[in-house]
Amino acid sequence: MTDSQTLVLASGSPRRLALLEQIGIVPDHLAPADVDETQGDGEAPGALAQRLARMKAEEAYDRARTDKEVGPAYILAADTVVAVGRRVLPKAETLAEAESCLDTLSGRGHRVYTGIGLITPKGKLRLKTIETRVRFKRLSRQEIQAYLASGEWRGKAGGYAIQGIAATFVTKLVGSYSNVVGLPLHETSAMLSGEGYRVLDGWVAGSRTVEAPGEIAPEPETA
Repeated sequence: MTDSQTLVLASGSPRRLALLEQIGIVPDHLAPADVDETQGDGEAPGALAQRLARMKAEEAYDRARTDKEVGPAYILAADTVVAVGRRVLPKAETLAEAESCLDTLSGRGHRVYTGIGLITPKGKLRLKTIETRVRFKRLSRQEIQAYLASGEWRGKAGGYAIQGIAATFVTKLVGSYSNVVGLPLHETSAMLSGEGYRVLDGWVAGSRTVEAPGEIAPEPETA
């Protein structure tokens, strides 16, 4: 165990930040990690999510160790993958990608995997992958075009955000809802608590002030 209660979130996702704040956890620093998210040959979607979470956690850990303002800290990272069978859908950045995702998901089931990586102040690494099964209704062309026009899909795994308009597409969900949003709260809280992070401290009214966490600068590139 350690006395350090500094928490670094290895993500720039406002959704993950909001989910943590929902359960009283306010990261002290943000360290968005830039890693290659390409699926390996034969790599299962759940394995991909866990590998990316590990890579993000390790990158943030290395940066935090060289930042004198951070000191010993818990490093929390996550990556969410949407898959149909073994096919991983992209984090849609273009209309064409988003439309392709919606066409694929329409009227069928898919799985959402979130890999969680936690590194303790003493350098211990813990990994976990959570799976949620989701089914969409059959989407009309009008619904798909209207959703594309909303822009809500941009940057989202699978081209949709369940916490928004796309909630109307879901006919069945088995597992963690927050996992589909981007961070399974039960499992994340349990991992942090199990490694000595005082999750319950944030539940006391007025115990923690919600302030914008500082961002840890990336390490300078060497020639």
